Amino acid sequence: MNKTTTHRKTISILIGFMLVLLACNLGTSSGPPTLAPLPTNTPIATLGYAAAGPTGVPGIGTTPQSPTGVEIFRLIDQVESDRLMFHINTLQSFNTRHVNSIQTSTTQGIGAARAYIADQFEAYLQSSGGNLYTFDMEFEVTFDEETTKQKNIVAVIQGTEAGAGTIVIGAHYDSIGQPFESGTAYAPGANDNGSGVAAVLELARIMSQKQYKSTIMFVLFAAEEVGRQGSRAFASWVRDNNLDVVGMINVDTIGNVNDRANGINDRELRIFSAGPNETSVSRRMARMVNFIGFNYSLELDLTVQDAIDRENRYGDHFSFSEIGYPAIRLINANEEKTNADPTDTIEFVEAGYLRQATQALLAITTALADGPQPPRNITLRDRGNGIQELVWEPIPDVTSYVVALRRPGSLIYEQQFEVTENSVEWDKFTRYGGIAIAAKNANGLVGRLSDEIVP
Repeated sequence: MNKTTTHRKTISILIGFMLVLLACNLGTSSGPPTLAPLPTNTPIATLGYAAAGPTGVPGIGTTPQSPTGVEIFRLIDQVESDRLMFHINTLQSFNTRHVNSIQTSTTQGIGAARAYIADQFEAYLQSSGGNLYTFDMEFEVTFDEETTKQKNIVAVIQGTEAGAGTIVIGAHYDSIGQPFESGTAYAPGANDNGSGVAAVLELARIMSQKQYKSTIMFVLFAAEEVGRQGSRAFASWVRDNNLDVVGMINVDTIGNVNDRANGINDRELRIFSAGPNETSVSRRMARMVNFIGFNYSLELDLTVQDAIDRENRYGDHFSFSEIGYPAIRLINANEEKTNADPTDTIEFVEAGYLRQATQALLAITTALADGPQPPRNITLRDRGNGIQELVWEPIPDVTSYVVALRRPGSLIYEQQFEVTENSVEWDKFTRYGGIAIAAKNANGLVGRLSDEIVP
């Protein structure tokens, strides 16, 4: 899927769509208000460490006090494995999606793939009741001394709440074969990355039926396999237009449970993100996604990795994190096929696992885009005798808060407890290297975590 050689690129973005996207929610929040008077102390739940696995399997302590994510479960049940597999089979049928493949055919090459994706987005637009709009972003790619025009294909659900930012969900739709330079070599790319494209299309179909607090952008990138030139073009455009991207999720290779030695892992989905662990906004996003997955009791464990990607590999999330945006990659736990493998075909994609991975992605995106805003103005106050009070600004229309606790150096929040007031006293906050808080609404929807504070 990825190679280390990056080729010279020339980017030419369609200016005509800039003003369209600027209609997305770009409002800014007002200054921090004054904290409300402190409420009566709320006793906290008993906490106990649960052992985290070596790859960062969640080990968060207590059971939430109220049901979590009832509406999430109804939503993710709409994911259809048959649709996912149909998308993959269709993309595979084009034989290759190489950037130097034919662009004018309706049945072969990257042009056919591009038309298929655009047709899917158009169908979702027609059934969305005005919630969704689409556009293409054109740019130039030079690979193996051949220059072509490629397109990123974008669908947008505009957010409803000022200051809620934008969530970008992306996957690359190009593929590559052997030799890498060939635009005609067989390159089915079923798992890499037909699986990611299928998941993003399914999210767009389901989520386009309503609006969300945050703007959501579904982006299918071209030219990832030749130096991630498509995502670089898009990330640069986002930066140049000052879009408030609060998180980017790169969905790349999520349909395989086998490794090359007959091992099977159908219980995990890996999260890669840029370090360093304590300060990187991308690593904080990875932790937050792990936290959300735990609280929604998803079928797959979302395991945080201590790396931006596999060794000597890359993905489209690099294009965002390298210019300062929080960005993560989701990928299956095992890898059966090598990059550019002509046997990366649909029979090696597990439909059940792919559905679970897509459901996890849908739950995460919904929480990030539509959950309550995270608490602000968090502070620890010394109350004497070794006791500290954790206090934060209350959020209207929420039923409780989930406090997440992370030991120094840990990749994840190992413990959590839930309270109904906006403060809590305890004598053990100093044990932790990071504390963050999320709010929960009456429907059990948990929102984004706040920025960490360090005791």
